[in-house]
Amino acid sequence: VQLVESGGGLVQPGDSLTLSCNASGFAFSKYVMRWYRQADGGIRRQIATIANVGTTTDYIQSIKGRFTIARDNTKNILTLQMNDLKLEDTAVYYCNVRLYGSDYWGPGTQVTVSS
Repeated sequence: VQLVESGGGLVQPGDSLTLSCNASGFAFSKYVMRWYRQADGGIRRQIATIANVGTTTDYIQSIKGRFTIARDNTKNILTLQMNDLKLEDTAVYYCNVRLYGSDYWGPGTQVTVSS
C-alpha cells in the first residue's frame, strides 16, 4: 500500500488549494478514503470521508461548505479541494485508507495559511 500526498503550500487567508493523494498497491475503488490533518502539537484528526463509489461524503463542521473531497477511481486519486482557507487550517494533511483493520498513511503535505 502506498499513499502519496501533494499540493500543499503557503497561502494567505481566503486562498484556495487542491490536495491530491495518489494511491497504489490496493484495490482503490473498493475502499472508503479519508483525509486527516494534524496541526503542530495537536492530534491527527479525521476531517473528510468519501465512500468507495458514488458521492457519499462526510465532513467535520469546521470545513463544511469550504472543502470538497472527491475521488477518481479510474486513476486511483483522492483529492481535497480547499476554498476560503483560514489560519486554523494550517496543518499537515494526510490521506488514509483502512484495510483489514489497519490504517495506512501517506507522508503528508504541509498546508500553511498565513497573512
